[in-house]
Amino acid sequence: MKLVKEINIVLENPETKDFLADTFYPETNEKLPLVIFVHGYKGYKDWGAWNLMAEKFAEAGFFFVKFNFSHNGTTINDPENFADLEAFGNNNYSKELSDLNVVIDHFVKDIKVDDQKIVLIGHSRGGGISIIKTCEDERINGLITLASVDTLERFPTEQKFEQWKENGVYYVENGRTKQQMPHYYQFFEDFKKDEHRFDVERSMEMAKAQVLIIHGTNDESVNLKNAEHLHILNPTSELYLIENANHTFGAKEPWEDNVLPKGLNEVVEKSIEFIKQNI
Repeated sequence: MKLVKEINIVLENPETKDFLADTFYPETNEKLPLVIFVHGYKGYKDWGAWNLMAEKFAEAGFFFVKFNFSHNGTTINDPENFADLEAFGNNNYSKELSDLNVVIDHFVKDIKVDDQKIVLIGHSRGGGISIIKTCEDERINGLITLASVDTLERFPTEQKFEQWKENGVYYVENGRTKQQMPHYYQFFEDFKKDEHRFDVERSMEMAKAQVLIIHGTNDESVNLKNAEHLHILNPTSELYLIENANHTFGAKEPWEDNVLPKGLNEVVEKSIEFIKQNI
């Protein structure tokens, strides 16, 4: 089977700014389910083993899309590095939901896509964004969360919050690049302005799509309790745990192997099975 890969497609969002997307799909005359991967905090579309993951979904018969949020810190000309920390600092949930809507609107019109079969796969914070979008958008038939948070209210507290408010910015060191990543206070203001919309718990309860929740039992970044909580909120969902898997299911940046790590391979196989059975 021949795979078609279209890399670094420029998408325009007048509400945010231009950003990049990739598509992977098999060469066929059949219309294919649209599967969109939503990266998380300090993530980007070319991180680690995401390309290998994309290929495996395409080989299984899906039109797979991954993209960079417009304000994730990468740029059109440098999609694999945090070259625009100012944009990173000005990111917020409103912008991410706006970007995700642009992605869906753009690719659902593709002649190769079955617009009645749309699935979101969200990793980490991207899981929270995907849950909200699934609640808001009735076009979405399936939702798969990978190591997802159960709330987007993940801000500094007490004295650190007061310092953030006073200074207008706080910094988080990127463990891999050692960059000081800024977070401007507008991030919190945007959240408070639309707090009801950004309620992941409410969105999970109201989601009408078929839902699969995947989490590693050794997740060092997002506690397993998040997955269990999401499953309680949506009892018709399926909870699938991967023993000993960490937050990225064994993947890292850079990923120099030509096969998926064991945990992420299990994620992909389970996700493919779930989509084929339910969507």
